[in-house]
Amino acid sequence: MTAHPTAPDDDRPRVRLDKWLWAARLYKTRQLAADEVARGRVEVNGQPAKASRELRPGDRVTLRQGPVEREVVVRGLATVRGPAPVAQALYEETAASVAARERAAQLRRQGVEPALAIAHGRPTKRDRRELARTQVAWQRWSVSIDDT
Repeated sequence: MTAHPTAPDDDRPRVRLDKWLWAARLYKTRQLAADEVARGRVEVNGQPAKASRELRPGDRVTLRQGPVEREVVVRGLATVRGPAPVAQALYEETAASVAARERAAQLRRQGVEPALAIAHGRPTKRDRRELARTQVAWQRWSVSIDDT
């Protein structure tokens, strides 16, 4: 009996995407990794992936963590979460991804101070009362589609 020509080799190691993301310490919990995959924030080899997708060494995984997009190449497989040095050996981040992360960190550090955006500082009690009066007047005299 011969194997189907397109059937995957059974002797090659494979592991689920969500389990690998958790074991590689890219997400804190396996459930969080599965949720991010379900939201479409994780791609494998440029294709949207499901949490049950089986990874192999050499696959490219692109994931978004907040505003930062990371691209890693799978170097090893693990089904259990180990120490951080072992987890970091499971993948290699691309040079472009590292540069993009460093640029994003630099922009966050140079971000605008929120206090500088306030022209006059915190409103006084008199300012708050005036603002409340104008909001009430606006709500009283505004017309909505339901009123006609």
